[in-house]
This record gives sequence, C-alpha cells and structure tokens, in this order.
Amino acid sequence: MTPRSPAVALLALLAAAAILAAAGYAVLQRWLDRPLPVGEAPLTIEIPRGQSFAATARELAARDALEHPAWLRAYARFTGTDARVKAGEYEIQPGTTPRSLLRLFESGAVVQHSVTVVEGWTFRGLRQALERTPFLDNTMAGRDDAAVMAALGEAGTHPEGLFFPDTYLFGKGTTDLEILRQARERMRRELEAAWSARADTVPVRTAYEALVLASIVEKETALASERARIAGVFTTRLRRGMRLQTDPTVIYGLGPGFDGNLRRADLERDGPYNTYTRAGLPPTPIALPGAEALHAAARPDERGELYFVATGLPDGSHEFSRTLAEHEAAVRRYLVRYRQRQSGR
Repeated sequence: MTPRSPAVALLALLAAAAILAAAGYAVLQRWLDRPLPVGEAPLTIEIPRGQSFAATARELAARDALEHPAWLRAYARFTGTDARVKAGEYEIQPGTTPRSLLRLFESGAVVQHSVTVVEGWTFRGLRQALERTPFLDNTMAGRDDAAVMAALGEAGTHPEGLFFPDTYLFGKGTTDLEILRQARERMRRELEAAWSARADTVPVRTAYEALVLASIVEKETALASERARIAGVFTTRLRRGMRLQTDPTVIYGLGPGFDGNLRRADLERDGPYNTYTRAGLPPTPIALPGAEALHAAARPDERGELYFVATGLPDGSHEFSRTLAEHEAAVRRYLVRYRQRQSGR
C-alpha cells in the first residue's frame, strides 16, 4: 500500500472538517428555528440594564425555557446581537424560536403597561394615580407639586390643567416624570391646536385663559354634545361682565378637605376661585380638560343663553335658558324630578 503524501492527508482532514462544520451548521440552523420550550403560556423575563447576554441565557436555561444556552451565546456573539440587546421586560410567546428571541431582544419591544389619566381629574388625582400604578418608578413620591414642576423644568409654574388626560403606555421601570413629560407635551400640542382654530369672537384673550375655561367646561358636563354650548353660556357671561357662578370653581377652591356638600356659606365666602363673589375666570385651571373641552372653549356655541341646570334625567343632560325666569322654571322641574327619584317613584 502506497503511503499517502502529507498534502493528501491534509486535504482529507480539511474535507472531514468541512463536512463536520457543514453538519454542525445545519444542526445549529435547525435548532435556531425550533420553538423554545416555554410551555403554553407566555414567559416574562426582565433584562436589567448592564446585564450580560450570558447571564440572560443562563436565566432562560434555569427556567427550562432554553436548551443549549452556550449555542445561543455563541450565535449571538458571532452575529453581534449580544451587543445590541436592549434592557427591559420581555414577553416570550409560545412558538418563539431562538432566532426570533434574539430579534425580540434586539428590537426593544418590551412589555407595555399602561396608566389612564381621566378627563376632569385634578393634578392631585393624577399624581395619586401614578403612585398607585404598578411597574412605574415613582421618583417624585412624597415630593410637593413645586418640586415636580421644577424637575420638569418649569419651576414656579402652577401645575393644574397642564397635563393631557389619556392612556399612556410605558415599559417597566419608566419613571413618573417620564409620563408627566409626555402628558405635558401632549397638552401643549392639543391646546395649541384648539387655540389656533379659535373663533374670532371668543372673549378669552390667551391660550391659557382658554385652558382655564376648558377645565370648567370639563367639570360641568360629561356630555360631548353639550360642551360647546356650556362654553357658550360662560363666554356670553364673560362678554356681558356677569359672574360665572359655577360650583366646580368654588369646590376646587375649598381644596381636598371638601366633604361633597357645597353649602351656601361656601358660595358666599370670598376667594380666588369663588366665581360667585368674583368676576371673570379663576386664576388657574381647576382640572385636566380633554380635547373636546379645549375645542369647546376655543369655539363656544353662543346662543344668547346665560343659565343652565341639570335636567335630572338619567343621561346627565342640562336645560339651557336665556332669562332668569326661564332658568328658575327649569330649576323647579329639576327639583320635581329629583324628589321623585328620591321617593322611588
């Protein structure tokens, strides 16, 4: 038997290595496209900021959600994915493969939690909601409103009415200031849009005054169909130099100690928010107005009406009047319905 030359032996060795490499590559590719053993329900994993990819792979393996963690580490290092993984909380769905898992970690598509800011809330109510929201990092808990506004870069600004009510999505670990910044910027845009489309005859002089009026409208009715008309009552009163005489401003001025029972003495006690004793708008908004209230304040529906009162009907509607006599008759009709409801008839 003729011995093989060293060159032939080397070629044979290289061929064998190539075959093994090709076979290994094929096995790896099949594994990368095989679903992870996460079970039938989604699996949530959090990748802390600064954590190595190796630690993430080990955690998945420890939770029986990843076979061959060394393979995943090697492939992630080879493709450079391990350096592009973004911190956050991820939800791994059934059917996720190692390849799609890496794409998920690279995308930063973290689990989205939400907090809903309700139209008509005060800034105090907004802050309480943020403090109760799970997964949100409350960095301003225990700090006063002035400190919050300073942290937002608006030191000395009264916070009421400056944050837009909506549902805000966030990833775990987002700070309360981040949500407040989003809500503040959203209110800037919404107010600017409403003010730029204002009626030429609107008696409020600035966008901020429109915001104040919108907050009153927001507190006076929950019916979208009534907002512009209620705004029209107030703007007609402003134009005629009449006091607004609206209960929500008085209630706001009473502060968090208000017990839900507005008394005659409260209406007669003078203060900056008492629109029974003082003419014009109160000094600041009294709540967080939504887009409909903002547009109502900027484009009020004026019909010469000076009064409105609840109808007492289940739809929460109001009856509008031009004269005091008409208004007093509407109040009597409301009282009849109220007494009937109280008596169960």
